[in-house]
Order: sequence, then C-alpha cells, then structure tokens
Amino acid sequence: MNNTTLKTPACLLDKVRAYLEIIYPGQDADTLARKAIAVFEPIHDSLDDSCASAIPLWSEKDIALLTYGNSLMEEENRPLRTLDRFLAEFTHDRFSIIHILPFFPYSSDDGFAVMDYYTVNPSLGDWTDIRKIAGRCRLMADLVVNHTSSRIQWFENFKKGIHPGKDYYVTVDPESDLSKVIRPRTTPLLREVDTTDGPRHVWCTFSHDQVDLDFKNPDVLMEFLSIIRHYLDNGVQIFRLDAVAFLWKEVCTTCLHLGQTHKIVKLMRTLIQAHNPWAIIITETNVPARENLSYFGIGDEAQVVYNFPLPPFVLNTMVTGNSKGITDWLKTMPDTMESNTCLNFIASHDGIGLRPVEDYFSHQEMRQLIDLMKAFGGRISTRALNGRQDNPYEINISLWDAMKGTVHCRKDNFQAERFICAHTIMLGLKGIPAIYIHSLLGTENDYERRENLGSNRAVNRHIWNYPDLCEKLSNPDDHHYQVFFALCSLMDKRKQQIAFHPDAGQTTFNINRKVVAFQRRPDEVVNTFALFCIHNITDQALTIPPKDLPAHWQQAGVDLISEKTVHLDAGLDLAPYQSMWIKMTANHNRIIE
Repeated sequence: MNNTTLKTPACLLDKVRAYLEIIYPGQDADTLARKAIAVFEPIHDSLDDSCASAIPLWSEKDIALLTYGNSLMEEENRPLRTLDRFLAEFTHDRFSIIHILPFFPYSSDDGFAVMDYYTVNPSLGDWTDIRKIAGRCRLMADLVVNHTSSRIQWFENFKKGIHPGKDYYVTVDPESDLSKVIRPRTTPLLREVDTTDGPRHVWCTFSHDQVDLDFKNPDVLMEFLSIIRHYLDNGVQIFRLDAVAFLWKEVCTTCLHLGQTHKIVKLMRTLIQAHNPWAIIITETNVPARENLSYFGIGDEAQVVYNFPLPPFVLNTMVTGNSKGITDWLKTMPDTMESNTCLNFIASHDGIGLRPVEDYFSHQEMRQLIDLMKAFGGRISTRALNGRQDNPYEINISLWDAMKGTVHCRKDNFQAERFICAHTIMLGLKGIPAIYIHSLLGTENDYERRENLGSNRAVNRHIWNYPDLCEKLSNPDDHHYQVFFALCSLMDKRKQQIAFHPDAGQTTFNINRKVVAFQRRPDEVVNTFALFCIHNITDQALTIPPKDLPAHWQQAGVDLISEKTVHLDAGLDLAPYQSMWIKMTANHNRIIE
C-alpha cells in the first residue's frame, strides 16, 4: 500500500462484505472483503451510486471492432503492431472500442484455453503493444474466468498437490447425478486425471484441455481479482467475462446462472468501478434471451450484455425476406436503465448462436435456415441435451457468404446489398454496435483453415496477409473495398446523430413483412433529433404508401444515408435492400409518442 492509497470508504467495505457473505457462508467475510479491496487500491474518491450512474460510459459515437490479435499479419512485424497500423491507416477514429480476443499464451480453442493470464502471447507482441492500442481507443479484453488450459502451471500444481493450484479445480465423483447439467458441447463432461492423491475427475464444460475452476475456493476469486487489476494497469477498460454463466457448479443442478455466479459478477463490477469508474463489464452468455438479460441484475451487475438473439434474427430476416420474427422480438425487448445497454452484433469469432432463438423459431424455420447455410458452405456445431448429441448450437459461416442468396433463390446478385442492409439495421438499433473485422472486410469462408485446424469455427477466423489486404482495399472494383468503405460511411453518419445514443428510445413499427422499421429518439431533446429507420429486406423494389407509414412520419424529411430529401406524404420508394435513416425537416418535427 503506497502513500496515494485512500482510506477505504465504509460503504464499499459493507457492499463487498455483503456479497462475500452470500458467496462464502461460514468464511471470514470481513477479512476477505479487506483483502479484495486492497487489490484495487487506490480507490476512486467518488463511490456514491448516484455519482457513479452520472458518469457517461457510452454515447452515439461508440462503435466496437472485434478482432483477434493476429487477424492481420505481415513479415517482420508483430501482429499487434500490424493491427495498430491498420487502425491508423484505415479505420482512423471510427472505432472507439477495440476488442482484442484472448492475446495470452494458450494451448487450444484459439486463445480460450489460457496458459498464463499475466503474459501477452509472444507471437503477437507484448504489453507495450497492448498499451499502445489502449491509448488509441478503449480496450476490451477477455477475462476467461470459467476455466484454464490444462497446461497452465496451476493445473500442474493441482496434479502434484501443491499451491497455487492445489484446490483450484472442480473435482466430482463420477457417480454423481450430473444429468441436469447444461453445456454447449458433446464431449464427456468429466476427465480423469492422475494426481499425487490418486485418480481425480475434473470438470470440463468445453473441452478436456479446458478445465473448470472451482470458485468455491476464495483463493481462486482472489487470484482473478489480481488478474483484473493487472489488466487495468495495462490499459484494459472493458472486461468481457467469457462463458461466465457456467462459473458456479452444484451437483444436481443445471450449473447455469446460479445465484453465486451473479453475486461474483456484481462483486467484480463493484471492485473494478471502485478503482476506475469508467470501466465496464460485459457478460458473454450465449443463452436464451431472458436468461441473457438477467445479467443486468437490477442495474448492479453487468453494464452491458451481448445481444445474442440479434445475429440469428437478422440473418433469418435477410434470407427469408420476412420481418415478422425480428419485428415481434424487437417489440418485446425491455427498456434498459441508463446504466445498462446491449452490445449489438451480427457476426463474431464464434458462430451464429441458435440457442437464443430456440423460443422464437419454429422447427421448420430452424431447419430451413440451417439447410441454406450448409448450401452456402457453413457447418452446424451441436451440443448435448437430454441424451441427444445432435442439438444445433450454432452456425459456422462467414457473414459475407451467409448473404449469398435467399431461401427463394439460393444465389443471386444482391449479396453486397443484402450484407450492407443487415449492418444498417444493426447500426441503427438501441445499444452499442460492434463489427467483426471479417465483416468489416467482407471476408469469405476460409475452408482451408477450417480443415487444417479441424474446427468449424475456423471458417470465420481467416488470417489476412496485410499487403494483400491493402491491395484489395485500394481497388474500387473489389468487393472488400466496396464493403469496407460502405460500412465506414454508415459509421461516420451514425456517429453524428444523437438519436443513435445507446440510451435513446426505440419504437418498432409493423408496416409490412417486407421492411424492418423503427424510430430512434433521445428522451431529453427536441423532436427534431428523432430518426425514422426503414429497411427493405427483400430483393424487390417496394413502394410504401403514406397510409402505411407511422403517424407523424408522413411529411418531408432527409435521408441521411443518400443525403436526399424524401417526401413521406407521397410515400416511400425503396430499391431492393435499400435502407433509409430519415430525419424530419425543421418544419415537420412532430413524431409518434
């Protein structure tokens, strides 16, 4: 503890102690609380909840880029330096947030089997490179909190019966009733391991190289609090809690979303914000929508959750030309508090998850979508459930190739238009938008990488040769150029509109099944800032008569995308897959309530 350390506020100590009493009943919660707080000293001098909620954590100017540290490679340069070069040369300040997927030494799963939480993978660079990127924009990093690599030193110590690691992992009697456990894989849950104390069966939610940590041991929690502080000291401001839903295990339960898991997330948020009030926790929980939203707590848990239903809804909408499903779902989305929002995305390093829409898609809709994606080069990953090993879990395909055609025409000439329309919908919706680097670049399926690695997900994890990419981004006839600069133009326009603030209101309209339409409006500004967003999600030109448009959106306005005046009193003409962001002119500023 140094001279800059402030006295621990009593309210913080009480709050942390209260969480720990629930997580670890029977333990000395006061000692644990003081130990946990000490990790995050110095503590920020404003911890009042009302003050914390007044700190602006996001705005309409926030857009995230999702990427691996080695998505771009060039000779004689560290991949992280190449990434920084790309940000400087091409994206400039369009992305205020960059999520670099696990950049630590790992043994499998493209980084999610971490071997050392305190070290940057030398094949990528070092902490100097990470801090440089963190100086350019807000850095999001993964806290792989559920499991470690089986090759980490902790697990070696576990097998030898020495600290640290001796009691770090979940062990279970193989005769235990584990029938209720929910997990996203088909491999055996338990792995037998030889230890100095004899054979032990360790819990492996994801793979036998990813061994689950035992957070019933408070030493494990303290270890991760130290890791969080290390990340903070190296420029990380946003923590993505990977697979956090599986964190706490209890035999004879689903081991999913247990109460202790939620308390640990609340505790982490409290401690992180005590040190840095501008820091954010994002939970990664690829589960049905209602379960996903539970990680907001009552405004005291994750500030941001991944909007997992959005990718399958947008994909299905674009390939069917039918907006009923996404419109009905958007109407059910609850209003979020000012301290909470969603991270909106339609593609990522993982596949397009199907669990979030299990309650929305019929069996026929699901089958139709899966069959189409297979025709476009995708594969389907499955999970174990109720004794079956073939339950669809996610679609593995690049989003560019997923937009090749529709269920009506397996391949057509509207791939680029369909792809851009999908992103325009996402960029307009309530929340913080996030774009995967391979969507930004219009990257195709990488079949060779998929086969070489034996992983379905590798099809959408291409590694670009940077000089080759630069050449393509300099050629106006190349689809990579066209996609990149079309998305950049949309981002530039979006960032100028306060109506796209993540906290601004959203009203969804039922116009017809061929369009997705919604209104965005800041709650505390005059109506002239409102926007009417409408998207033709079909391969046919449409005319929307005035009577079908929402009340008060039947006057003159300006389409911010085309920069043309539109007269809504005469109806709207939309080309195939055309989108409009319409702003009322000054003389017609009344909008629907």
